[in-house]
Amino acid sequence: MSSEAVLVAFYLFMLVYSVILHEVAHGVVAYWLGDLTAKYAGRITLSPWSHVDPLGSFIIPVALFVTTGFAFGYAKPVPYNPYNLRDQKWGPLYVALAGPATNFLLAFIGAFLASVLPLSLLAKQDILGRFLGIISGRGEFLERFELLATAMAGSFSSIFFGLLLFLIFWNVVLGCFNLLPIPPLDGSKILFTFFPVKEKAQFQLEQYGFFLLLFIIFVFSAPLSAFISAFLRFFFGLTM
Repeated sequence: MSSEAVLVAFYLFMLVYSVILHEVAHGVVAYWLGDLTAKYAGRITLSPWSHVDPLGSFIIPVALFVTTGFAFGYAKPVPYNPYNLRDQKWGPLYVALAGPATNFLLAFIGAFLASVLPLSLLAKQDILGRFLGIISGRGEFLERFELLATAMAGSFSSIFFGLLLFLIFWNVVLGCFNLLPIPPLDGSKILFTFFPVKEKAQFQLEQYGFFLLLFIIFVFSAPLSAFISAFLRFFFGLTM
């Protein structure tokens, strides 16, 4: 298998597992707060077979990657019953925050590990520049991965640094995206904690939230991209 093919596989692997860890975090915090729903459903596990959604975890990411050079996906939401939580007021907030918080924590860990690698600033900047070329969407996607593979070749530190960029990237994107206050994303549950709405209204919002989310993505893609890019610049800056 060529080096660029290995990087493509890791790119998709890191997306899938970042989503899985996000969902597991919801179930773990709900369990800590007294709800056993996720545990009984067998969802507090890192086994991908318990979380992957065939459409959202495989077909959509691969199709997007082949057609656009970018990928995105989702796993099956971890079930939990908010009425089982010991803290009825703030429990749902803690459960909702668990997913994005886990993603940002992983991004911090990745940035810290990258920052202490015995690699020159020039080498790090070169690898980061090639990596940014991948996510920019310019040029043939396999050629972009080939350029990154070339920059990473030569030492364990350069290889590990490049792989950590994938970890940082996906977890920052997932953390930021899930903070959007749009059902069914975690941000909506955070919003409902501070601005409660009737259960019927909340159900209706969640029922049509996916279409609202698509509308937001297409109509407000520029500010959304700027929001995520600001976080990416911060985390990538920590790696130097």
